[in-house]
Amino acid sequence: MTKIARNSLLSLEEYAKKRSDIRTDAMRLKKVRSVFVGPNMTLQFESEATIRYQIQEMLRIEKTFEEEGIQDELEAYNPLVPDGTNLKCTQMIEFPDEDERRVRLAELVGVEDRTYIQVQGQDRVYAIADEDMDRSTATKTSSVHFMRFEFTASMIKAIKAGAPIAMGVDHPKYNFRVDEIDPETQGALTQDFA
Repeated sequence: MTKIARNSLLSLEEYAKKRSDIRTDAMRLKKVRSVFVGPNMTLQFESEATIRYQIQEMLRIEKTFEEEGIQDELEAYNPLVPDGTNLKCTQMIEFPDEDERRVRLAELVGVEDRTYIQVQGQDRVYAIADEDMDRSTATKTSSVHFMRFEFTASMIKAIKAGAPIAMGVDHPKYNFRVDEIDPETQGALTQDFA
């Protein structure tokens, strides 16, 4: 996978003209690339297209047109684009009630390190979480984590051959597994491998 280059981004004016269509496509793609693990967790798998949309949105919201600001956004978001041997995602832990959220995030310390993907017939691949900065403390985890899952050549070969993919969390306070992700989602994620 290639990283997003400065010269491939739309200007603010061009983006404004095309935003509606781009947003519709991005929302459809995000939906296809989402996996719900239990009642309170979503894994939103990123791709070049989802990250490109995020960068364009940030530039629009912040009205950034100077080269330094654009480069800052590229440096912040490009690490979230899959590299060809991995999947990258944003993990969102959602509890609508604020009091419950506070209690549960305290109970779920380390949940990001207990999140896995498993290709049928292969070992679990646990997330490498929050490489840019710690988002957890000894007393609570964050509601958002950025994750990378690295796969062996044999795992990638199995994925490309259509082996079912499971995803789950084996934390003592949050133990859920999706035995087989949606075929459309698997097809979209398979495209992330070189």
